[in-house]
Amino acid sequence: MFSFLKDHPFAVEAFFESSLVLTFAVPKEQLVHLVPECVEVETFDDTWGFVALAMVQTKNLRPKGFPEYLGNDFFLTGYRVFVRYTNAIGKKYRGLYILKSETNKRKMEFFGNFFTHYNYSTTDITVTETDKQLQIDSKKSGLKVVVSTETTEVPLPENSPFENWKEARKFAGPLPFTFTYTPEIQEVLIIEGVRTAWKPQPVKVLAQHSDFLDSLQLEGMVLANAFIIKNIPYRWKKGRKELWQP
Repeated sequence: MFSFLKDHPFAVEAFFESSLVLTFAVPKEQLVHLVPECVEVETFDDTWGFVALAMVQTKNLRPKGFPEYLGNDFFLTGYRVFVRYTNAIGKKYRGLYILKSETNKRKMEFFGNFFTHYNYSTTDITVTETDKQLQIDSKKSGLKVVVSTETTEVPLPENSPFENWKEARKFAGPLPFTFTYTPEIQEVLIIEGVRTAWKPQPVKVLAQHSDFLDSLQLEGMVLANAFIIKNIPYRWKKGRKELWQP
């Protein structure tokens, strides 16, 4: 009866205290079965598709226009595939398809699943930060990421398909749009994100593991890039729908 409430019925704003994103390159054929028919896997060199793991400390998440004290603070881990969508009049959108979202707050799981299709679940998250390193752990989810935050020159990850950080930056996320699809009625829900002063800094990954990524059984997956960004206002526009025509 109230299913329309899951379709991002109002604009939302928040503040990202930090956002650490690891992007993995995967032979494009490995990702096709993970995304709906309305989108195509975004590729690099017509060979690689990409899955991103985003770890975000979010502050004051609330409906747009509400005072900050009514917002919610939480940590988010999200798994997304880079995709492209072309609508009925040929307009192209570059964005993300959400595979899974986790949070450290049950309140965020409840409201996240009430107002979105992002498949939230609650897990444990421990963040440990020093002058030189940032470590994010979840025992329940089998997640561990350790990065160096020193400002020395950072090389690209070994076996990255990119030649340089300029190429890698194009696949750093988040992209402007996310997409949800209802196949029964061939309806696409488009959510547009808006941010300013988005200047991600490369970081060196010292260790990384994710049980969820392992569960996807993606052959040939390699770490392609890793970026961090801090102190960014962010907002999402109200979701809009359109019919997809094959």
